[in-house]
Amino acid sequence: MTHAEEVIERAHSVVARACVLMLFVANFINIGADLAAMGAALRLLMDGPQLIYAAIFGIVCVELEVFVSYRRYAMILKWLTLSLFAYVIVVFAVDVPWSTALRGILVPQLAFDSAHAMALAGILGTTISPYLFFWQAGQEVEELRRQERAKLKADPKSAEPELARIRVDTLVGMALSNTVALFIIMATAATLHAHGVTQIETSAQAAEALRPIAGEFTFAVFAVGIIGTGLLAVPVLAGSAAYAVAELFRWPEGLGRAPHRAKAFYGTIAAATLGRSLFHSPDLIPSRCSTGAPS
Repeated sequence: MTHAEEVIERAHSVVARACVLMLFVANFINIGADLAAMGAALRLLMDGPQLIYAAIFGIVCVELEVFVSYRRYAMILKWLTLSLFAYVIVVFAVDVPWSTALRGILVPQLAFDSAHAMALAGILGTTISPYLFFWQAGQEVEELRRQERAKLKADPKSAEPELARIRVDTLVGMALSNTVALFIIMATAATLHAHGVTQIETSAQAAEALRPIAGEFTFAVFAVGIIGTGLLAVPVLAGSAAYAVAELFRWPEGLGRAPHRAKAFYGTIAAATLGRSLFHSPDLIPSRCSTGAPS
């Protein structure tokens, strides 16, 4: 290897480490937000300490991800995606001016000011989640291992239909997740915003504000949706961070491996989840619905 090639390889390594570090930090923060939101939502449904609830949710997520077999856990996550439809139920449980809503969707009114810029950044930031690339790629490899199939590179004949399936899976997942995000926007507009509630900083505040406006049923459905979405999002966040870190350092990785065969990989999952649950963090309104579409 020439000196120039060594320099280029070293530069690539630095960039890769920086990107993975940013991914881990971002996921670490998001995990804290999700755990705090889940703890706050459970506190609304039954009195108790929010921080303890958040820590319990963190422990449950780690236990499931580490000790439940990949095949069973993948099925659990797929069923948990149904929790996203709690936000769809909220829309049909409240009075939505459908003509106004549809007109706003089809003919959006844009303005070049700070408020609209922040809203656009919020929508793009919560519905386009780069860490899902790591998760989806990792899950595809897991499936090949589980089915004891050769890598697509080693079996070119099966590559084209498999890539077509992955493409359809990705497009359907994106469509569903963004549809749910749209329903969340409609629900908050038809309830909170319509009643002058515009200063919402946490998902728990949003759920609590719904109680006098939309009734106990809508409030409960929204709170349960926060918990279900968090149970879906936290493992994906922690898992995608672990896949990225393990691939960077070439550690054995994969949810299909026994814990003792991928200690660093599972240790990263535990560190990202339990480490963040030790710190209190304001929860966020869980509109990051794409975390709920694992492949």
